[in-house]
Amino acid sequence: MELEMNKVIASLCVVLFVFTGWRTFNWLWLRPKKLEKILRKQGFNGNSYRILYGDLKDLAAAKFRAKTSSIGLSDDFLYRAAPTVYTAIHNHGKKAFLWLGPKPLVYITEPDQIKEVLNKFYNFQKPRGGNPLSELLVTGLIDADGDRWTKHRRIINPAFHVEKLKNMLPAFYLSCNDIMKKWEEMVYAKGQCEVDVWPYIDTYTSDVISRTAFGSSYTEGSKIFELQKEQSELVMPLSQSVYLPGMRFLPTKRNKRIKEIHNEVRNALRSIINKRLKAMEAGECIQDDLLGILLQSNSEEIKANKNMKFGMSVDDIIEECKLFYLAGQETTSTLLVWTMILLSQHTDWQERAREEVLQAFGKKTPDIEGLNRLKVLNMILLETLRLYPAGVVLGRSISKDTKLGDTFLPGGILLHLPVILMHHDKEIWGDDAKEFKPERFSEGVLKATKGKAVFFPFSMGPRVCIGQNFAMLESKLAIAMILQRFSFVLSPSYTHAPYTIVTLHPQYGAPLTLKAL
Repeated sequence: MELEMNKVIASLCVVLFVFTGWRTFNWLWLRPKKLEKILRKQGFNGNSYRILYGDLKDLAAAKFRAKTSSIGLSDDFLYRAAPTVYTAIHNHGKKAFLWLGPKPLVYITEPDQIKEVLNKFYNFQKPRGGNPLSELLVTGLIDADGDRWTKHRRIINPAFHVEKLKNMLPAFYLSCNDIMKKWEEMVYAKGQCEVDVWPYIDTYTSDVISRTAFGSSYTEGSKIFELQKEQSELVMPLSQSVYLPGMRFLPTKRNKRIKEIHNEVRNALRSIINKRLKAMEAGECIQDDLLGILLQSNSEEIKANKNMKFGMSVDDIIEECKLFYLAGQETTSTLLVWTMILLSQHTDWQERAREEVLQAFGKKTPDIEGLNRLKVLNMILLETLRLYPAGVVLGRSISKDTKLGDTFLPGGILLHLPVILMHHDKEIWGDDAKEFKPERFSEGVLKATKGKAVFFPFSMGPRVCIGQNFAMLESKLAIAMILQRFSFVLSPSYTHAPYTIVTLHPQYGAPLTLKAL
């Protein structure tokens, strides 16, 4: 009897070993080669698949070369800002694919196909898989798909209505005024002074998020922001490596710290949210900040449908608060710093923008109606977003075989829409595509793009960034206040080094020479 049992166990072990071995072989070799054959048949070009790592080692080397290279102000910086995009397109043309381990990453560069991907968000969803620890940075609306995305978007929308943004303008002003006072102290003593504006802009945008998201809990919000920033630096390298099952459980220093921050941020946010919920239950006045508006909208959604499933859970709300920080702060800070760098080089446009601001407000505090009428400044911000988009690519994935125009795409692949490549394409924008020419937006985005999907710094279609108006208003106020007080040029110590971490940063800061007006 015992002998028979041992035979059964041995047979089961053999079956399990063969099954596991087959699945591993299929994952590591058979499926990638099958996908490669299908992609080449559709006219896509790329390297032949190399087992397990694919192109990851080459891409890591390209990123290292980009980070350590130096360029001039007028040089093409695509290879430095987006080395993965540059490597793919330079080596294989616009219909390119790369291997992120055993999974192919396909570049979509046809405007009509880009538009279709961004409009049909049920078919082309946010990428899944990779290292599960990456998801501890943030999920929320940016990561949601299908019905979950629809529900979250509907509940969050009220927080970004124009009337609500108008009420947030004083918070923008307070945060910016704090920075202006510091610059004035530094500059007024000598009339002019070199200032690395990047950390100050970073502080401004993080302060704005803390004030507008949490209102009276501003100090607690600031601490959470610092933790989120550290978390992003820990998580980003994980996307550049192959994840093997179980690696998240390894007790490495990085893994431990990622989990510690995740728990600390969640506990802090849960505490703030629970205080607000108790205040709402007690009938206290709801605070008119992002969190207050979100909680009220969520409560109304649940009451209207008489069912908790129609609302967001506390865990959902925590993730949305984390997203306020990551998306709201990063996008605006990069837009502001590159705008200042560009206006430092193109002082004619700086002067045109200043004349417009002074004509609208003089030395008075800018108001929302006046800010919305600043045509020159709006053109400058749009051109900055074209040249230096915060996100250099948009990622999507497909879970099943899908037709995209006339192209057949097999399920299980990743897609990249190369934002920065489309924004710099001479075939689209003309021979001056890499030059700073705000006048190209003088008649609006639709006219500048001829209605094509070639300009999408905030994405496009149903999933267009919900905070787009928030970011643009915040940026207009900051630039207007700076132009009222200072003129500025590039410092001799400035080193031009666009480099992508989470968003497109100036790697060595932004030292400018500020002069008091």
